[in-house]
Amino acid sequence: MLAVGPNGAGKTNLLESLHVGTQGFSPRTRNDTQLIRFGESASRISLRGSDGERPLEVEVVLRSGEAKRAKVNGAQLRAAEQLRSTVSTLVFTPDRLAVVKGGPAVRRAYFDRALGRLAPARAALPAEYGAALAQRNAALRRISLSLSSPEALVPWTEQVAELGAALVEGRREALRLLSPAFAERAAELGLEGCALVYDPEPLTTAMLEARYARDVERGWTGIGPHLDEIGILAGGRDLRTFGSQGEQRLAVLSLLLAEADLIADRTGSPPLLLLDDVLSELDPERRRILATRIGGRGQALVTSTSAAALPAEPAQLIDVSPGKAVAR
Repeated sequence: MLAVGPNGAGKTNLLESLHVGTQGFSPRTRNDTQLIRFGESASRISLRGSDGERPLEVEVVLRSGEAKRAKVNGAQLRAAEQLRSTVSTLVFTPDRLAVVKGGPAVRRAYFDRALGRLAPARAALPAEYGAALAQRNAALRRISLSLSSPEALVPWTEQVAELGAALVEGRREALRLLSPAFAERAAELGLEGCALVYDPEPLTTAMLEARYARDVERGWTGIGPHLDEIGILAGGRDLRTFGSQGEQRLAVLSLLLAEADLIADRTGSPPLLLLDDVLSELDPERRRILATRIGGRGQALVTSTSAAALPAEPAQLIDVSPGKAVAR
C-alpha cells in the first residue's frame, strides 16, 4: 500500500495508528495521551484482516487517565502490549536513524526488541535483567548509607550475573541470525561490507564481587550488559562515527529488511512493514530495489508525498488529507 499526501496531511498518523493497533504502543511516544485528538477524551483503533487462514480483528481503546485496553477477536488482553505476540510489525521512521547515530542505549534497546521478535522465549530477558539490576542498585545505595548489610546484596548479585549472562548470550544469538541477512540487504542497496559486532566479556558473580567497593561508592552497578556497545559497521568503519547520514539511513533500512526476512522464514508469516518517508532520500535505483524487496512477500504501508516516488504499482493507493484517508 502507498499512502500519499502533502506534508502535514496525516500520513504518519495513519502509519502510527497501524503500529498502535498491532503492537499496542506508538513508535513515536510512550505518552498515550498524545495519541488522543486535541479536545477529545478518548480514541479507538479498529483493524480487520487475517493471519494466514485465520481472521483477525483487533481493537485498541485509549482514554485519558486510563490504561490502554486491547481486544483480539473479541477477547480482552491483559495488557495492550501483548499484541506484539499476535502480530509482527516493523517500522521505519526518520528518527530511527538514532539506532546507528545515537548512543549505545538506543542500539541495546533496538537489538533487545529484535531478540524478542526472533526468539519469543527470550523476550522477557531484558526486562528481567533490568528489574534485578534495579534491585541490586537499590541495595548498593542502602549499603552506602549504612541502612543494610553487604549480605543483603548477595542474592541480587547472583541474579544479575545469571540474567546478565543469559542476556549477553541472547543478544549474541540475535546478532548471529541478523548479521548475514543484514550484510546481504545492505549490499543490495550499495552499502558494502556491513557487519554487526558484539563481543562483551560474559558477566559473572566474581566480576561483580570484584567491583563491590566501587559499586557501593557510586550506588550503581558499573559492569554488565546494560553498559555494552553493539557496533554497526560498513567496510570496517563504525557508521555511528564515520558514516554519512545516507549510509546510516541505508543501514537502518537494511536491518529492518533483514529482520523481516528472518521473521518470515522462522514463522511462515511475514511481518507488517510500516515505512514512513523512506523514499525521499533514496536515489531511483535504490527505490527500485526497495520496491522489489518489499513487494516480494507480506504487506507493507509506504508513505510519500508523491505516488511517482515508488517505482512500482502499489496494490492499493491511499490519498491522505487532513482528517481523511481515501483508497483509490
